[in-house]
Amino acid sequence: MNVEHEVELLVEEIKRLGKEGSDGKCEVTFGALFNDDKCANLFEALVGTLRAAKRKKIIKYDGELLLQGVHDSTVISLL
Repeated sequence: MNVEHEVELLVEEIKRLGKEGSDGKCEVTFGALFNDDKCANLFEALVGTLRAAKRKKIIKYDGELLLQGVHDSTVISLL
């Protein structure tokens, strides 16, 4: 698994599904990403890819681990 490639795909999907936030950055909710059919087929481990992108300071979200249902309304922002 190529983490760099997965992170690039994640950025594209956030841009596709997201909207411009009040700070001018593209934002999407975790629920929108998790429940999208294309993302479900693209990412074997969406949460792992999100964590890798957060460590690289490509995206920002509150918390460490995102869980379906519990964190569906958590906003993920591109930096």
